[in-house]
Parts: sequence; structure tokens; C-alpha cells
Amino acid sequence: MLTQPFAEAMAEAEKVIASAPHVHTEQDLIEGMDYLAGSIRASLQLAWAYERDFPHFVHSTGPYTKMGLDNPDTVYFHSYLRDDAEYVVSGIRGTTTDLSFQVLNGDYSPVEVPDSLAAFDDRAFEIGADGSYEIRFGPGKAGPNYFTLGPGSEMLVVREVYSDWSAEQRGMIRIRRVETTGSAPPPLTMSKMSKRYGVAGKILLSRLKTFLAFPEWFYLKLPVNTLTPPRTTPGGLSTQFSSVGHYDLDPEQAMVVTVPKSEAPYQGIQLGTMWYISMDYINHQTSLTADQADVDPDGMLRFVISERDPGVANWLECLGHRRGYVQLRWQRLSRELTAADGPQVEVMPIAEVPERLAFYRARGADDFAARIAARQAGVATRMVG
Repeated sequence: MLTQPFAEAMAEAEKVIASAPHVHTEQDLIEGMDYLAGSIRASLQLAWAYERDFPHFVHSTGPYTKMGLDNPDTVYFHSYLRDDAEYVVSGIRGTTTDLSFQVLNGDYSPVEVPDSLAAFDDRAFEIGADGSYEIRFGPGKAGPNYFTLGPGSEMLVVREVYSDWSAEQRGMIRIRRVETTGSAPPPLTMSKMSKRYGVAGKILLSRLKTFLAFPEWFYLKLPVNTLTPPRTTPGGLSTQFSSVGHYDLDPEQAMVVTVPKSEAPYQGIQLGTMWYISMDYINHQTSLTADQADVDPDGMLRFVISERDPGVANWLECLGHRRGYVQLRWQRLSRELTAADGPQVEVMPIAEVPERLAFYRARGADDFAARIAARQAGVATRMVG
């Protein structure tokens, strides 16, 4: 059967999910199977989109194809490349806070993070008054709006980042290979179809195993209920810093994260499940940007991570996850961050939050419902198309 290799990969993938070290309850397994469904969808899409001669951008991750502690504030695109070919990327710059590009020499695997061969944001090239732009990637020498593809270049990743979900608008982006523009790829064959199903199975297993191993490298060896000082994001962009950690909280405990509001155009915090994916950020407040959060009179952002509602605007909901990941990001930086720019953490009983939280202000239930409605509208708008 043509699909047999993929069917076998799905069966093995189910075993990988069921045997994950953090699966202790039926709810853990239910979430794992939901994660598996998204990974199956994504793996088929990626296998069919693996086209370097007639490339196009595809969504790398989204609400139903999550992976790699996906940032709720980011729309991710990617396309595959050949390091000896020339590509034109053109589009219209939207009003999002950040638009960045990164060339990788491969994909993430269970044993390594791909090298970043080039990384920059839209400040590195010319954009017209109407927002239009055209940049080139190829083996030639770098110049205005031209970026050299180093040996081994395989993937172009684009991130479009929102800080204000309700006000910022997506742009438009496309890619073409210069040498094949105006021609067409050869017709599909049964051999190629068979190969694609096999590739999809390999992508599925690699994807699951990689992002179960990834937290062991960067999170779980850290002391629990702490956050690191800001540091360059591993495998990420040079203009992005992050602070990471993992929490373990009783239902009546809260983790208070206090961090200065940065001058960086983008600053955000999010929670992730033990599957190393974002929690439901559409219907729950499991992430906040500096634009979405309340800022205290002393210029600090104070976030309260807890299962039970502490009654504050900057509550991050645990959604039944006693354990999980925490990540803060700063993007489009013009300077390196230091420990003074980073977070401080304190764990306390939820009942003590009103007394111990500086500048505590009670939040009404109606206000929180309005916040959720705004999140639902914001994601629905940016995910169209």
C-alpha cells in the first residue's frame, strides 16, 4: 500500500506520545493525542510543500499544528531552498511589530538544533513608501536588498510578530526561484507520491521526538519555579532575547513574575504545556504582550501565574497544568539585554496575592470576558488567508 509507511509512522508516533515521561493522567494523554493529530496534519503538509525549485511559503505552525513552544504572538512561514539557486521574496509590509527572516542549514532534530546561517529583520532592507519590498537570496555577493545563501542553506523562516492583536495588520509575502519562474514542475508520479508518504512519516516521528527532547536541553535542568536572565534565543534571531523556565505549582499557589517594561518594540510572556507547545491562547489568557498587559506606576509588568483566578488583569491561566513552561521574549532589539532587564520570580499562596502584590488592583469579571473576546477576534483576523 502506498500509505503503509505513513500508517506505520502514525502507529509508532502514538506509542511515543503514550510513553512520554510526563504522561500521568488521562488528561495528559488526551492532550498528547490532540498534539499528535496536529503533528499528523503538519507532517503531511510539510512533505507536500517540500519544493525547492517551485517554492511557496506555508504556515510552519498554528493553533491546530503546534510545535516548539510556538509563540502566540507570531505567524510563522517557511519555504525550502537550494544554496546554489537564487530566490526573490517580495511583498507588502504590514503594520505588525516585527518582520524577521532567518536562513537555516536544516531542520530541528532530536540530537541537534540547526545552525542559523543568516538572521535579520526588515530594518536590513529598503521598503517603499507603500510598504512594498523585494529582497533576493542567492549564492552571489551580498548587496542592497541581496542576502547571500551560505553553503548548506535549506530553509527560509519568516516570523511576523504582533504586539497589539487588535490594531496590527498582516502583510503579504511570496517567494519564487528566479531560474524556474514562468515554467512548471514535472507531473506527479506514483514513485514521487510514495516518497512523499515516506517523508511525511519521517517528519512526524522526528518532530515528536525532537520537541520532547528539546526541553531537556534548555528548560528542565534549570531549578523549578525560576527564570533565567535574558539571553540570545538558542537557534533563533540575533535581535531576539528570551528568558525561560519551568513551573510546578499547587492549585493554591501563584508564581509572580516581575519584569521591567522594555523599550524593545516587542515584549511578551507565555505559558506552555509539558508537550512543549503553547496552551490555548485563543479562549484563555495564557500569554500577554506588553501592549496587552497592565503596566504598574513604577514601570514594571507583574504577571501572576496560577490555576485559580487571583483577580488581577495580568493573570496567566494554568488551565489545569500543575507543571508547564514559561518563556519571555524581547524582539527587534537595538542593544543586548542584561540581568537588570530580566524577570524576578516569587512563589506565594494565591490568597496572599492581594496583600503582597505591589500596586494590586482588583479586576472585574466583565473586564476579563472582554479580554478573551478581544483575543478570539485577534486570532480569527490574523489567521484568515
